[in-house]
Amino acid sequence: MSTTNGTTQTTGALGEGQVFEWYPLDLVRDYEQQKQHEHNDQLQNGSNGTTHKPERFALVVLNQPLTHLGLVKRLWKNASIRVAADGGANCLYDVAGKNGDHDFDDLTAIIGDLDSLTTETRTYFTTHSSSPTASPTAIIHEPSQYSTDFAKSVDYLRGPSCSKPDASSPNIVAIGGLGGRVDQGLSQLHHLYLFQSSPTYADGRMYLFSGESLTFLLKSGTHRIRVREPGQVNQPERDVFAKWVGILPVKEPSRIWTKGLEWDVEDWPTEFGGQVSTSNHVLPETEVVEVRTTRDVLFTIALRDV
Repeated sequence: MSTTNGTTQTTGALGEGQVFEWYPLDLVRDYEQQKQHEHNDQLQNGSNGTTHKPERFALVVLNQPLTHLGLVKRLWKNASIRVAADGGANCLYDVAGKNGDHDFDDLTAIIGDLDSLTTETRTYFTTHSSSPTASPTAIIHEPSQYSTDFAKSVDYLRGPSCSKPDASSPNIVAIGGLGGRVDQGLSQLHHLYLFQSSPTYADGRMYLFSGESLTFLLKSGTHRIRVREPGQVNQPERDVFAKWVGILPVKEPSRIWTKGLEWDVEDWPTEFGGQVSTSNHVLPETEVVEVRTTRDVLFTIALRDV
């Protein structure tokens, strides 16, 4: 069995063909806490813990007020590179640096046309760093009005400045992807499709973090989405995700099959203006949710606050 960027050629429970493996737990996992849990599990029952190796990911902070800071700080800590799309830097400064909190000082770059970046924020990030040896935040002015600051940040992360020639592009998590104005929220959903044109996620995967949920695009095929660690059933205090799930055919109608949800479906037609799957529930005993879809759909799952 070969694996590339989380894609395997196997037979899933919902059908044969291409199967995509997802580990969204990696994004918001508290690794120090996990090590303690795994140590305790090993002492109690001889378990060796998870053998999955997390994939690197980059973080893009969009120009939306930041909430659920416990989760934001986990994402920040777990990311390998962190950039702000123009006014996203103001949002970081407002909740941290302005108040003497240095958790977000190690910002790699601020990218965009810079029409939203305040002088106070710019001065802060170009003169502060997380350590004496760290480089100050780079200011990258991209004046084009034919591309959004979000798109400019993605181009930077997928470009030679961040991607090594012998390595795949990093997965990307956008913070502040939903919320605020409806047109802005729909624009971010549009970007999920725009930035992932490959049927196999050849340019990396993308996630939108909205504070209360994590949203990502499921391409045509079967998807295995790990929502709990192996053997973690009936330990709600260790859950990262809440129970609510939605599967949304934003671009076009699709047919879906699911396994591991309270209201599973088989060969179920879904489209806007018809029937859509919202407010479904992950079962308490489910470790992996499986979704098979004939067309691209959005998968969204609620997060527990920390």
